[in-house]
Amino acid sequence: MTSTPLDRLAKTIAARKGADPASSWTAKLLAKGPEKCAEKFGEESVEAIIEAVRGDRALLTAEAADVIYHLLVMLAARDITLDDVQTELARREGTSGIAEKAARPPS
Repeated sequence: MTSTPLDRLAKTIAARKGADPASSWTAKLLAKGPEKCAEKFGEESVEAIIEAVRGDRALLTAEAADVIYHLLVMLAARDITLDDVQTELARREGTSGIAEKAARPPS
């Protein structure tokens, strides 16, 4: 099976858990805890939204990459893997988004 850049990124992030924070930006983020990881994800998401509104394709692409990276870090901080997310996506595949949302428990 060929791995994708997303697979390799998720594996790199997992490998950085517990690493010396001085050795890696990812390890530094993870050492700050899930709340800080979520905050960084939120910041990057806002930056992507701004670029989506502005319409600069290259900047939006770069911000989207940052969002995906920070999403994976945030998930790793809560011990959720890319495989977990892909399993959930597979479970939803072929189901209307409206029907899927209606079947969710109230939050």
